[in-house]
Amino acid sequence: MFRIANIRKMPGRPAPAFFVALAAALASSVPASAQQAAPQSSVQPPPSVRPTPGQLELSKLIWSTVAAVDHANRSGNYSVLRDISAQGFQINNTPAQLGQIFAGLRELQIDLSNALLVPPTYTVAPQLVQEDVFRVQGVFQMRPISIGFDLYYQWEQGRWKLVGIDLQPLQMTSQAPSR
Repeated sequence: MFRIANIRKMPGRPAPAFFVALAAALASSVPASAQQAAPQSSVQPPPSVRPTPGQLELSKLIWSTVAAVDHANRSGNYSVLRDISAQGFQINNTPAQLGQIFAGLRELQIDLSNALLVPPTYTVAPQLVQEDVFRVQGVFQMRPISIGFDLYYQWEQGRWKLVGIDLQPLQMTSQAPSR
């Protein structure tokens, strides 16, 4: 029986590693003019009203994000990925910029839809990093290429929305268990 001993990044052209707009979204707020024009329904509820995602909801968030990136990569249209994300993500990323960011995954022809067939494995316990930002890190363990993820979701308009993303193809290496 073989055991997963190590996970390493694929050699060759680097795949996109990024946290799209996360630092900017967390460090700055929406401009005052946009805040004044915001409808009353966009007011954030207190932290106690923000539900922490359960195991099933968390898996669905991750799978839907990977599916959105896969669809965007296949179609070349990143508008939907951008539009379903948090406002900070939208402000800091145009569809054209997202196309450039994901070019590495497209060029490697990574089939992200395979990740929808396996449960995510968390490398770090999911955690709230701010009162309205949730971080999820892990891997979809597939052979020969797995997909590592580091995702940030922000509570906005009554649901968790993508605000930061890092997807990496990973080469899974195996070795016999040591004695």
